[in-house]
Amino acid sequence: MLDACGITDEEMRSGLLRLTREGARRGWWQSYRSVLNPAYEDLISLESEAEQISTWQPVMIPGLLQTGKYARHIISATAMGDAIADRVTALVEVRLARQAVLTRHNPLTLRAIIGEAALRTRTEDLRIMSEQLARLLAAGRWPNVTVQVLPLSHPPRVGQTGAYSILGYGSHASLDVVHIESLTQALYVEGRENVAAYQDAIETLGACALSAADSADLITEIRDQI
Repeated sequence: MLDACGITDEEMRSGLLRLTREGARRGWWQSYRSVLNPAYEDLISLESEAEQISTWQPVMIPGLLQTGKYARHIISATAMGDAIADRVTALVEVRLARQAVLTRHNPLTLRAIIGEAALRTRTEDLRIMSEQLARLLAAGRWPNVTVQVLPLSHPPRVGQTGAYSILGYGSHASLDVVHIESLTQALYVEGRENVAAYQDAIETLGACALSAADSADLITEIRDQI
């Protein structure tokens, strides 16, 4: 098929062949197919093969760093319609299972840039947010996780308008992809030039955000105020 499509770039061929071999294996998420849409299955599959992820989340804690109680609160609160109510528990299980990429034998490297507004979200049970902030602090101490906070006081910058994640595949950079989730669908941005625009944007946000140490101090301060 690669030959038929005229794909001669060895890096791309190697990466696509690797993904094809891995894709033939049965993923743990397939047992949750009754509650997952195809786009979400694609995201989980891409995450499982990625070597690094850079994510900008202006109003929510990234899914890979959420606690179970916070995930349940967010999934329930943002659901469109009542039909999802029966699926909440399964969706929470999926979200927590996804986090195994951070603790596996060859863990994924995560850079999470989070808007201060996400840290100041109020939940009916204040313990949920307190525990979530404690989780952020703990994860930020892992060698493969970097957590930065973009303060509310900082002026707007390129790439700040909506949440997105860049999934990177190391030496197979031609396979890097951007995941953008909207209200009704997920969008995947591909192609080196398009992905590079998001990479430049997230580097800009990272330069504007607090350092990891200063971010931890702010997270601690907000947690202590709850």
